Amino acid sequence: MTSPPPPPHPLPGRAPADGAPGREESGHEKPGRAEPGRAGPPGPEAPSRGGAADRGERTLWGAVRHSGGRAAAITLCSVAAALAALAEPAVLGRSLDLLLAGSAEAPRWVALCAALIAAEVALDALVALLTGTTNARSTAWLRHRALGRVLAASPHHAAARFAPGDLATRLTANATEAGTVPATAAGALATVLPPLGGLVALLLIDVWTAAAFLAGAPLLVLLLRAFARTSSGTVSRYQRVQSGMADRLVEALAGARTVAAAGTAAREQRRVLAALPQLAAEGRTMWLVYGRAVARSGVLMPLLVSVVLAVGGVRLAAGAMGVGDLVAASRYAALAAGVGSVAAALGGLVRGRAAARRTGELLALPAVPHGPEALPAGGTGALELRGVTVVRDGAAVLDGVDLRVPGGATVAVVGRSGAGKSLLAAVAGRLLDPDEGHVLLDGVRLDRVGPGELRREVGYAFSRPALFGTTVGAAIAFGADRAPADAVRSAARAAGADAFVVRLPDGYDTPLADAPLSGGELQRLGLARAFAHAGRLLVLDDAMSGLDTVTQRQVERALAHDVRPGTRLVVAHRLSSAVRADLVVWLEGGRVRAVGPHRTLWRNPAYRAVFAAPQAPTGAEPAPADTAEAHPGTAEAHPGTADAGTGTADAGTGTADAGTGTADAGTGTADAGTGTPAACAATADDTPAARTGGAAARTGTERA
Repeated sequence: MTSPPPPPHPLPGRAPADGAPGREESGHEKPGRAEPGRAGPPGPEAPSRGGAADRGERTLWGAVRHSGGRAAAITLCSVAAALAALAEPAVLGRSLDLLLAGSAEAPRWVALCAALIAAEVALDALVALLTGTTNARSTAWLRHRALGRVLAASPHHAAARFAPGDLATRLTANATEAGTVPATAAGALATVLPPLGGLVALLLIDVWTAAAFLAGAPLLVLLLRAFARTSSGTVSRYQRVQSGMADRLVEALAGARTVAAAGTAAREQRRVLAALPQLAAEGRTMWLVYGRAVARSGVLMPLLVSVVLAVGGVRLAAGAMGVGDLVAASRYAALAAGVGSVAAALGGLVRGRAAARRTGELLALPAVPHGPEALPAGGTGALELRGVTVVRDGAAVLDGVDLRVPGGATVAVVGRSGAGKSLLAAVAGRLLDPDEGHVLLDGVRLDRVGPGELRREVGYAFSRPALFGTTVGAAIAFGADRAPADAVRSAARAAGADAFVVRLPDGYDTPLADAPLSGGELQRLGLARAFAHAGRLLVLDDAMSGLDTVTQRQVERALAHDVRPGTRLVVAHRLSSAVRADLVVWLEGGRVRAVGPHRTLWRNPAYRAVFAAPQAPTGAEPAPADTAEAHPGTAEAHPGTADAGTGTADAGTGTADAGTGTADAGTGTADAGTGTPAACAATADDTPAARTGGAAARTGTERA
């Protein structure tokens, strides 16, 4: 949906030429999102009316400065065209008098008249060309700046303050409307010259003809004022309703599968189009205002010109005017009545200012600041959170989080839904800045690290990755630095993606649009992209939720041995991820309740309850005890195994992940040998995290 083209101005005169119209990773709904077409949540981020107006003015001035040279050329050419138009009636009248008198000078004046007409046509064409290119350049500049600010801000800021459809409308239709302002403003002087010049010429030719025209001028001014005032409000309301419809359409398209599965297509159609009557009403009002102005001006303009001609005819009969003067007076009366072109420019500026205000609100998004510091060479990825607090809608979602993660450790972040796991992952890699506190990587605050180094050293994989690039290989290589082909293949093998990618029609060169991907395959490509750009810190935000247990285990092995060593922060929902981690960070209500090895935390019933399956309703058949992934008394570690302890690792009879009675496989198991205790002979005390000698804060203890 795009804005309807603004109606041509109803009154005669030269109107300015219109330019041709321009043309998340997580997928979770963001709480507190603003109503479509309006600023975001109340509080310090919500812009006031005055602030929005100031931003709109600054945005327009920036666009004018960007197109300053072309705007100056438009001004010069349009003024020259206006002067030629003003000279034409006088030269035409003089030529007519000389022709009637049979003067020898008549051919020269006729040639001059033809030259003026040709010059006006050529200048008007040049103005139209310059206006079109200036509109396009200004629109592109506005879109680049607004989009750049949206992408430079923290992802949650744009998502919380602007709905997707509203954001798209601001970047497209509103930016196009605002982009016409520099050219319209540049041609504004030319729109004023013909009416004023025509009135002055009438006074010079004959004061009575000028008086006849001025008698009807107040009616003309009232007509123009009413048109400008009414059309401005209508355009603003139309833009707001349009943004709301665009947002609902984007939501419906994003959830097309859910809509189809629920059989609610007709209901969604009604919801998306619910505001269509209001949109139609505003559109009809816009055109009604235009139609009324056309009807009134259609009567008023000819009436004024007729009165001028009548008075001129009387003056001609009295011998006070010549035939040429009468012809010139009629032409100048038409130019003076073309004061409507001034209102056309005014209307364009009003529409552009309203649109610039909406586009300018995107520029108010705070960009993520960066510093000049560099991370120490050879750092192991030691991560530290100091007093980190994140506030949403006045409530602390993360509350005073203190955490130290040893370099090179694999840390699982667990907790019930809503505990703040993904928010902690976002803060840890600086996708989000905390409202209070700091995050340090290898002793350096992340907000002081340069953007290039930050994104090379901190990688992410998400539960619902968005793939960018024309081909599958390009999607894996996508990053701050494009990964080479051998790194792409190696990362795909580590993520378990190489096997299905090579079966595609063109392998890694298969266009993404031609690659049918399941949810698990999509996740593996997202993991491959993260592995190809792995730095000293790799954050996996539920990035393996779509993988089966066997594939997950294979990916975890490859992550441990085939990907650049570093710290792993894993947002975990499966018990197996917690068991295999060196450390577990247990979140509850936005606070760190405890930090320690899984075997130690497992002794706490509240911790075990995090992984417990929901209680079956009365009368329902209970799940078999030997198939529950979080079975009391099991911990995915059979005596003699722990993936990091003494004895065998991932192999041998009675070991985890292999053999009879094994974790993730084998009859009657529950991610561990049946009935094995959480703390077994080969305990996690031999893990890298435990060997740090207590570097993790409050290991195995509960935090108040």
